[in-house]
Formats: sequence, C-alpha cells, structure tokens
Amino acid sequence: MNVSDISKLLLKAKEEKQLTFTDIGKQLGRDDVWVAALFYGQATCADLQEYQRLMNILGINLTKEQMNEFMHPPHKGSILPSLPPTDPLLYRFYEILLQYGVPMKEVIHEKFGDGIMSAVDFTIKIDKDETIVDAPRVNINMSGKFLPYKRW
Repeated sequence: MNVSDISKLLLKAKEEKQLTFTDIGKQLGRDDVWVAALFYGQATCADLQEYQRLMNILGINLTKEQMNEFMHPPHKGSILPSLPPTDPLLYRFYEILLQYGVPMKEVIHEKFGDGIMSAVDFTIKIDKDETIVDAPRVNINMSGKFLPYKRW
C-alpha cells in the first residue's frame, strides 16, 4: 500500500492516543469512513478550523509544507499499488465487483435510467450487525447521487 509520510504521522498519533476513526469522527462531526479516507490521503481537509481541530485531537503539529500538502486535493485512488488487490478484505470488494458489478449496474439502469452513481456526491456507512450471534454481519450502505447521461 502506498501510504504517505503524512498518513504515517496521523496513523501513529491515532494509535498512540488509542483513538478509533469513529472517535475522531465524532469529535469532528464527520463519518468514520470519511475520517479514514482523510488519514489515508483519499479525502481533503479543506477547512483550516477543521484541520486545527484534528491536530488538537491528535496532539500533533504538521510543518507548513505538510499542512499545505494535507489540505491540497489528493490524487485519489493512488493508495493501492496494483489490481487485483492482494489484501484479502480488499480482494473481496474486487470479487464483489467482478461477480455483482454488472447485475448492480443493470438494476440501477432499470430503476433510474441510463447514468451513473456519483462517487463525489457520495456517502458510505459501515455498521456491525450482531443479530446472528455466531455470524456477525458487515453492513455497507453506499449512497451516491444518480447522474443521468446527457443527450445533445
């Protein structure tokens, strides 16, 4: 995995403070997945006050150069060095896409028409469902704005 030096600093501070992404997200008023994306350089901290709150939560300070890099829009999708991913959990998402990608696409088209689901106007929520004691379930809810293709 291609993790920046800034990401390493943030993750080290998170570990030293024994915080979870959920803990940090609650303090920032953000979702845990967004916070994790921020830590791994896949989201942008464009607000100076939010940046300062995060630094206070983690008890660290970045140099001015690091701060500018951290607050600059990232090159998204650059964290994985290759496809398919070699990490077993990440590979399962790849496998889901291979197996269910076209069926999901077709159902979206049936329900919405010809278009795409935005990954910009997008949220994701991950929850743990323990209603089946012997087999806890991972619940992933993705919500993206539907964008119809234009005709001209």
